[in-house]
This record gives sequence, C-alpha cells and structure tokens, in this order.
Amino acid sequence: MSWYKPHGSLAHEHGPMSITPEQAEWAYSGLHVIDRDCTLDLGASEAVVLPLSARDLVVLVDGVPYPLRGREGVFAAVSDWLYVPRGKVITLADVHGEVAILTARARADHPVHYTPAEDVPVELRGGGRASRQVTNIATPDSFAGADRICVCEVITPGGNWSSWPPHRHDGIGDCPTTNEEIYYFRIGTEDSPHGDPRGEGLFHVYTVDESVDETVVIRDGDTYLVPQGYHGPTAAAPDYPMYFLNVLAGPAEERTMAFCDDPNHHWIRGTWTDTDPRLPMTSAEGRVQ
Repeated sequence: MSWYKPHGSLAHEHGPMSITPEQAEWAYSGLHVIDRDCTLDLGASEAVVLPLSARDLVVLVDGVPYPLRGREGVFAAVSDWLYVPRGKVITLADVHGEVAILTARARADHPVHYTPAEDVPVELRGGGRASRQVTNIATPDSFAGADRICVCEVITPGGNWSSWPPHRHDGIGDCPTTNEEIYYFRIGTEDSPHGDPRGEGLFHVYTVDESVDETVVIRDGDTYLVPQGYHGPTAAAPDYPMYFLNVLAGPAEERTMAFCDDPNHHWIRGTWTDTDPRLPMTSAEGRVQ
C-alpha cells in the first residue's frame, strides 16, 4: 500500500478525506476532514475536533452542544478545539468550510473538554531556514486529558524546511517510541487564509531497512501516512507557505511524542542560533505577519 495519498484519493461522502486505522492498515490513528454537516459514532476512538477553515459551528456530543468559534483558514489564526472521549456520537452542525476530526483508539475515558484559541500554546522550533511554528493542540505537554491521541499543527514559511533533522518513532532497533502518524497538508500563498491549488512542496520518507526511500511533491490537500521510518524534510517552496496537521498515537502506556533523530544529521540542532523573523505567522488574534 502506498503511504502517499494525493488530494481526492481519500474523499468521502462528508468531505475531502477520511482514513480509519483499518484503512491505513495499522492500529491506532485516524483522520477525517469534513466540509458539511454530519454525524460520527466514535466507537472505540477518542477524538479532537479542530476547525480548519470553518467558523461559528456547533459540535453536539450525545446531543449536548459545544459551539466552536473556528477560523477562516489554517494560515489565518489559531483555532479553538474540542476533545471528545470514546463511545460518543458527535454531530457537526452549521458547517461551512473544513473541520478535522482526528482520532485514536483509546483504552480509557476522559471528560469532554473545550479549549479556547487563547489557551493553545504556540511554539517556535528550529532555526534559520529550518524555522517553523508548532501549534500544540493536544500534545502530552499541552493537554493531559486524553488517553493516546497527540495532535499538533505546523506552519512552515515559504522557502523553509520542517521535520529537520529527519526523525522517526517506529519502535525499530534502538528507537523506543512507537507512534503512527498522519500528515494532512495545506499549501497556501503569502496572503491566502487557507490552501491554494497552485501550491506545492516536498516530503521525504526513508526506512531503516532501506525498503522505502521516497521524496514526493506535496500539493494542497494531500495526505501522507507514516507507519515507520525517518521523515524529513518537509520543504515549503518559496512563496508557498506549508501547513500540516499531525495526529499520532501508539501502544505506549504514557502518551509521548518522543522521537529519534537520524544520527547523520543530529548535529544540525547545535547550529541553530536565530529564528526566521516571519514567525510566528498566526495567533489566536489572527495572522501576525
């Protein structure tokens, strides 16, 4: 099975992409992007509901309404979001735009939790042309009220690299962490609030056993599954900022986003002395630059 899923290949009745753990041929992580009203039974999965380019929608959890303010697009602002435990039925109403429903197979129940955009931590990571913005939605450090799911989003300014140095979390050999990861990409322009069909970038994945060594052209709306291997860089073309949304989950007793750098490139971390002045690009109040 190809890990690269171009825009349109995962389209479903409720929106542009959907993949379950069974369809991905792994055990934990799933992602659905919807652009219309719909109902979803979570079953054994917990979920994060995150507006991408939708505003003023309502999420009903077993009939209880939770309003979300949302945003115009992923390059326009940081969004509020909702955590929903397993066993719930969620209905999205008044949807006009994209909403992500990120899922992970769960073992324990936690309360429904709403997080306003103002409380979402924004981190600047890397340095120089490897500078990027990481918005920590439901990471172990930013949100403790989940079982397995880890969610973050990354904005890479045009011409910069993310996922650098390359890293993995596949539990192979001396790398102890195992997490399945999904990348959902939107490629914008310097002034677009969301994706633009002209945009493109690059993504590199290679495995320890050298059975996979792939660099693909990423276009707006593409998805990439990462069951194993080093991934990086994700490269944003000049004048086309890159956004990607990540969901990670795995078998560990404690949620973790730990990773193992490619030892050939780990030294690069010691060279970072400055951050791209274009960052941060977004905040809860809107676009910064």
